Amino acid sequence: MSGAKSSTARDMTSGSIIKQILLFSLPLMFGNIFQMLYNTVDSIVVGNYVSTQALAAVGSTTMIINMLVFFFNGFSVGASVVISRFFGAKEIDRLHVAIETTMAATFIFCVAFTFIGIKGVGPMLRFMATPDDVFADASTYLTIYFAGITGLLIYNMGSGILRAVGDTIRPLFLLILTSIMNIILDLVFVKAFHFGIEGVAYATIISQFISAALILWLLLKTDDIYKLTISDLKIDPETMKMIIIIGLPTGIQSVITAFSNIFVQSYINYFGSDCMAGWSSYNKLDSFIMLPLQSMAMAATTFVSQNIGAGKVKRAEEGTRTVILMGVVTTGFIAFLLYIFARPAIRMFSAEQAVIDYGALFIHTNVFFLMFNCVNHTLASSLRGRGDSTGPMIIMISTFVVLRQTYLYILTHYISNTPKLVGFGYPVGWMSCCLVEVSYYLIRYKLIKKGTS
Repeated sequence: MSGAKSSTARDMTSGSIIKQILLFSLPLMFGNIFQMLYNTVDSIVVGNYVSTQALAAVGSTTMIINMLVFFFNGFSVGASVVISRFFGAKEIDRLHVAIETTMAATFIFCVAFTFIGIKGVGPMLRFMATPDDVFADASTYLTIYFAGITGLLIYNMGSGILRAVGDTIRPLFLLILTSIMNIILDLVFVKAFHFGIEGVAYATIISQFISAALILWLLLKTDDIYKLTISDLKIDPETMKMIIIIGLPTGIQSVITAFSNIFVQSYINYFGSDCMAGWSSYNKLDSFIMLPLQSMAMAATTFVSQNIGAGKVKRAEEGTRTVILMGVVTTGFIAFLLYIFARPAIRMFSAEQAVIDYGALFIHTNVFFLMFNCVNHTLASSLRGRGDSTGPMIIMISTFVVLRQTYLYILTHYISNTPKLVGFGYPVGWMSCCLVEVSYYLIRYKLIKKGTS
């Protein structure tokens, strides 16, 4: 394999930090927006053309889907950090081994997650105390979704490989194409053919399989240094160990947090399908406002990892501070707009007044607290870029899970069980995580700085 620098890869170890972060994160953010459209369009279509119960069903399944997808994404983060490190250090042979190991493991995950997902649909819905008028639709949607989860996993890992070498442009083009296709199929299957909730599920997995096929084609046909070679597919034990050390804590933290959110969903389910639909609509908008900060945090992972690989520790730290500032300003501005236009935003999902009232309530209560998450996600991503996933895992589980669930239990059993106070469980976790993680990062950074000076 040629050692020449790839024409589509981005070396982030030199040049303007702000420019590098923007060139990396802006295509990634737009790509994430289109990826979010998969599930959001499902919600809009079923909310307007099927029923409120179908909207509640799609929304309530998100937490279950996230449990498996987030675990896999933890593995993807580990792989991206390792690949970025080799790319920054210009170790081309090890880069090639890491890519082949990553994709070989991905194909194994596809088989395992399809089986686990389908078998877990009924038990997880019952565990969440899903209401009877929502259960059947939720079960149908989840079963179809997990039957086609291979497409999502392959695309996510393939785009993760491209991000690791700084290429966020081509994954964006693929997501635009397949997201438009998903919207068209949603409308055709539901509005024209009246397939109901099955229609939006099939539209989603068909679009995801197409995106997976296209990302594989890019990796197989490229002549760049990250080319995927089928004949070389195998799991290298040493490389896999490096990926697991970084990826496993990230995956565990994501799964436990997602599992914790199932408990939050069960508290919301207590208030009925209108509240569920309002919460679902709020969560879709919350996911969109999170996209800029998540994209910048992903940029921090690649930026820090490449620069650590190149031995530029001070530049890595400067990049972390830059990303935090950019994220807080961007998220604060979007939060302000969403606060003002809360009701029109919720009305995209449902015209029912009760749903709009609940959704606007959750937005007005929580939206500005998302700025704390800019700090949380950026610091966690920067630490993972340095190879430290255990610290962020412990902090996020302690705050997003343990503290949040303690708050919800005490609140609903001994103080006041209202939708507003239950929804505020999210900011409780965000604020406490920010306090602990900033303290940890400052201490950890001083240790790193002392050890590398």
